[in-house]
This record gives sequence, C-alpha cells and structure tokens, in this order.
Amino acid sequence: MKSSIPRALVGAGATAALLLAGSGVAAAHVSAFAPGAEQGGYTVLTFRVPTESDTAGTTALTVELPGLKSARTLPLAGWTATVEKDPGTGLATAVTWTADPGVSVGPGEFQQFVLSVGPLPEEDEVLFPAVQTYSDGEVVAWDQPASGGAEPEKPAPSVTLAASSDDGYLAGGTDTTARWLGGIGLVLGALGAALGLGALIRGRRA
Repeated sequence: MKSSIPRALVGAGATAALLLAGSGVAAAHVSAFAPGAEQGGYTVLTFRVPTESDTAGTTALTVELPGLKSARTLPLAGWTATVEKDPGTGLATAVTWTADPGVSVGPGEFQQFVLSVGPLPEEDEVLFPAVQTYSDGEVVAWDQPASGGAEPEKPAPSVTLAASSDDGYLAGGTDTTARWLGGIGLVLGALGAALGLGALIRGRRA
C-alpha cells in the first residue's frame, strides 16, 4: 500500500509532462492554452513557442493582451519578462519575454511561456497576436485570425472561453494540473480515513 502512493504521484506527473510536451511539439506555430478558462474569470495562459528556423534560435516573444486588469508572468530562467500597460487605464496590453545574452530556443526545440491573467473578456474566443523574434534578426508575426474554418498561414494564438460560472476566481483559475492535484488529495484523504478506521477496529478487537 505504501509503495502504491508514490507510483500514483509519479504516474500523474509523467502523464502531465507527456501532455504538455506532446502538444507543444505537435504545434508548428505559436499557440496558447488555458484549460478551464471562463469568461470573466482568471486563468493561467501557456504560450508554446517552437523554433521553426534551422539556423537561428528564438530570442524574444511579444504577445498582445486584450486590456487585462491583471497579468503576471511566471519566472523563467534566462529570460526577462516585461508587461506593458496602458497609461490611462492601467490595463495590461502586451507582454514581452526577452532572452538573456547567449540564451535562445534553438532549432528543433520549443519553450513554454506562462502568464496568469484576468478577468478575461466576456467573449467566446480571445486572440493573442504574437511576434516571434529570431537571433538572426528575422521577425515572424503570428496575427492572422481564422477565416471560414480554414487555418491561416500565420494564425494568431487563441483561447476558447467557457461560459461564466458562479465560482468566480476559482472557476476561472482552475487548470488541468489543479484538478489532478485535487484528485490526488481526495485519494490520500480517503486512504487516511481508511487506515484510521482499520486501526480503530483492530483496537476494539484487542
């Protein structure tokens, strides 16, 4: 019984890593993911950036934001993040990640840039136009909206939002990892209760 708990935790972590890595590698363009994101809520945005060049590395990424009250970056070693805000409203309008000297996302690699944002717009879909800069000076704009169901050559990263619920911040901020951790917590809690009940029964029999 004792050994099964660590194996379950490792299994959940491995599954999460495979999902993240797999979908990141599969995307041939800059893409955005926010599982569980809701209109009017808070969420964690993950921008996955593959390097398509065979000779240069990605050294900067700028993402446009739809005027958000809160935008906080997750520290990433070797990168500096800057959030731009509108002087009049104070709302976040863009965020730029810049690689430190000697750092880049090399050919055949990808990187994930994480941002906590909210409240999200009351819209079914939100676009996050992005600009990717390479070490050789090439600049690629990922800013084209989908039209007629066909994916454009340089699609803008986008996130589909669910209808708002009554759970407020917690609903908007829920992601897949949080759900896994919650599930693991329930399993551990149930296990602890079972062990306590077993000890009580053994004590009465003695």
